[in-house]
Amino acid sequence: MEFLGTTQTATYCGPKKPCGGSALPSVASGPTVQECYQPYYLPGYRYLNAWRPSLFYKVANAQTCLDEGATCRSALRPPTILPAVRSALFCRYSPQDWDQSNRLQLCGAEASRLWAGRMTGDSMRLMQDKDQLTRQMQEGTCRNLGQRLSDIGFWKSELNYELERLLNENHSLDAIKRRLECAAEELGCPLQVALECLYQREKRIGIDLVHDNVEKNLIREVDMIKCCQEQMRKLAQRIDIQMRDNRDAQHALERDLEDKNSAEFIDEKCLNLRNTSDCISFFHGVEKIDGMISVPETWAKFSNDNIRHSQNMRANSIRLREEAQNLFDVLADQLWRQFTNTNLAFNARIAEETDVKNKLQTQLAKTLQEIFQTENTIMLLERSIMAKECPLKVAQTRLECRTRRPNVELCRDSPQFKLVNEVFTIDDTLQTLKLRLRRPGHAAAVGHDQVRLEHELAIKANTLCIDKEKCMAMRKTFPSTPCMGICP
Repeated sequence: MEFLGTTQTATYCGPKKPCGGSALPSVASGPTVQECYQPYYLPGYRYLNAWRPSLFYKVANAQTCLDEGATCRSALRPPTILPAVRSALFCRYSPQDWDQSNRLQLCGAEASRLWAGRMTGDSMRLMQDKDQLTRQMQEGTCRNLGQRLSDIGFWKSELNYELERLLNENHSLDAIKRRLECAAEELGCPLQVALECLYQREKRIGIDLVHDNVEKNLIREVDMIKCCQEQMRKLAQRIDIQMRDNRDAQHALERDLEDKNSAEFIDEKCLNLRNTSDCISFFHGVEKIDGMISVPETWAKFSNDNIRHSQNMRANSIRLREEAQNLFDVLADQLWRQFTNTNLAFNARIAEETDVKNKLQTQLAKTLQEIFQTENTIMLLERSIMAKECPLKVAQTRLECRTRRPNVELCRDSPQFKLVNEVFTIDDTLQTLKLRLRRPGHAAAVGHDQVRLEHELAIKANTLCIDKEKCMAMRKTFPSTPCMGICP
């Protein structure tokens, strides 16, 4: 029968031991008990519960019976506690152990609670500090982005202003270039008139082929017009080179402006990003990538250099336009004065030729027979000259055809010599006949003077026709002021 509230292993359930020593087995003889639960210890509290029951130490330190006392225990009755359950007695705790364990648990729990409270407070303060730091950094980044957008806007306005002025200057420079080119082309008409006058005056005959004041002025006028055209073309080439430089500066401004627009779009997009935006994502390692090629100083210097380069190009363009305008004024004055001098020389020469012609015409009635004979002779000479032209053409055509013989067939043979000799002979005959035409000789001494007078009269009439009717008629159509207008 068991007592209520006791266990079968209690010491008072069996008879008292006769010997004074403890009959408990040694501690090493009991089974080893291992715990499967590893309690969690806070830092610094791991060894608060590292103790064993004091009852265990009291039982373990008790002296056992000697070997000879074993014979007396065998004479007694067997103990009530079985050896298999004796180890349960070693695991019992005393009330002091229980109180101490509870106190330690309460102290540990209180320490853990205090530590957890401090950790919670520190974590809350840390989160608040980091949130405030993150918010301040984000606001600072937004302010920097706004300032950056303001800087980009400033340089964009400067670039746009300079680009607009450069485009206007390019338009003005292109207009002055076209004006120079058109003026040079339009000077071709006065040049053609002057050359035509020289060519027509080359048709003068005999003594009238003089290097007179008219011819000197015409040659001077031709040289001046060609010099003016050359100066205009050279200045137009310089302007064309300057326009290419202006286009380079324009392209630099446009590229810089395009880059500024792209950067402004990107920075505006970055400025408008919020923590609730849908397009944000993680880009791990992007902060370690440094692909920057400029700093704010070099960034601003790049745009400033582009603007300064454009300003220099505009200054050069303005100087070229002023130089072109001065060239227009100077050349117009020179051409007008030379044109006037040439016309005055023409008028004086025409007056002289008219006076000589009138004097020759007074002798016309006295030399009718000589005139008739002279005209007949001139007609015969002209026919003879015209008759020699066809043989000359035939000979020259044969020579030209024989030049196309292939390879070794291109031989200087007898026909070649004959043809060359024929060409030279006919050409010499023509020259002789033409010379004879200019100075026809007659056997009649009486009619010699009459023919000479008629010939001189024809020369004067021809010269007067060239100077008065042909040259002055062309020069009357010449504009009073050299054309320096802008082409449409």
